[in-house]
Amino acid sequence: MGSRRSFLRSWSSPLSLFVVVVALAASSADGFKAPRVPCYFIFGDSLYDSGNNNNLNTSVKVNYSPYGIDFPAGPTGRFSNGRTAADIIVTKMIHFFGYAGETLGFKDFIPPFASNPDDRQILVGVNYASGSAGILVESGKQGGDNVDLNKQLRNHKVTVSRIVKKLGSKKAAFEHLGQCLYICNMGNNDYINNYILPQSTAIRSQYNPAQFAALLIARYSAQINRMYELGARKVALAGISNIGCTPSLIATVGTNGAPCVTSVNQLVAPFNIGLKSLISQLKSAHPDAKFGYLDTINAFKCFFFLSVFAAFKVKTTPCCQVSTVTGLCLPNTVPCSQRRSYLFWDAFHPTELANRLGAPILFPVIQRIL
Repeated sequence: MGSRRSFLRSWSSPLSLFVVVVALAASSADGFKAPRVPCYFIFGDSLYDSGNNNNLNTSVKVNYSPYGIDFPAGPTGRFSNGRTAADIIVTKMIHFFGYAGETLGFKDFIPPFASNPDDRQILVGVNYASGSAGILVESGKQGGDNVDLNKQLRNHKVTVSRIVKKLGSKKAAFEHLGQCLYICNMGNNDYINNYILPQSTAIRSQYNPAQFAALLIARYSAQINRMYELGARKVALAGISNIGCTPSLIATVGTNGAPCVTSVNQLVAPFNIGLKSLISQLKSAHPDAKFGYLDTINAFKCFFFLSVFAAFKVKTTPCCQVSTVTGLCLPNTVPCSQRRSYLFWDAFHPTELANRLGAPILFPVIQRIL
């Protein structure tokens, strides 16, 4: 019990359970009645990928069983047993305490860019996210190819050109795009699959943690401004979660008796601070747009608090059998049966349950920018 409480503290600030429950209750009452938007564009890494890596020359793809065991279409390339956080924002979901809610209220999931969506689909939205992708072009490339954020923006430019053609003018296209929600989750792989890799001695000698975070924010700033130039006016940017609490980093780095790799969590903290500052700058530079910060650390806290509230044991080991090389589920293996009590699906990625429980923390921010 003591170690469990320590783990909870590792994810927690001095935020009380009362505040968390109140926030969840508020989002249950109001968070899923947000005004609908006509379209939704998704950028990011494996936390949001819905199949863009399937045909790439990479070991970082998951279009096989047991991935998708709880997803309606089975294995699609999503790095989870079911829906990702980006999916849950889209469609109806059964919420905790039996509450049936609705987020953006789309009928279907947003298609990946790699599936070559048709003209009707692109007006509703496209998912560009790619497993192992980062803000920096080089991040995550040790596993093979990926669609880094620069490429994702180039792919979006192709989509925008098609929308211009479909709607007949750039003005009409940008009026449409200005009503869309844009969500982006980036930065995780710039640390996990770049800066903290044992072989990345050169970049660590060139940049200390504060300098590296500043480098990432500078690149990210240019990329988000490019997104704005392509018509984005409602943008939600996700911070990096406590990656030092992932099963992979706990197993490979070690914790010296602590529940998580504290040094890694401290290492990425400057990025989140910088991202909040960047969002303030973006708001000032673009008063015709709205930008919001998605606090993924708080989103994952709620899983642990609710586990205490509901008196069930949170398991922080992977639900599936994972490869010691990639940290991904071994193909065609049988995963755990009690997936409702696991936070992590594989050595890096959350289960659908964790994504569902985190969504109420994130969605009120999205509401404010719609």
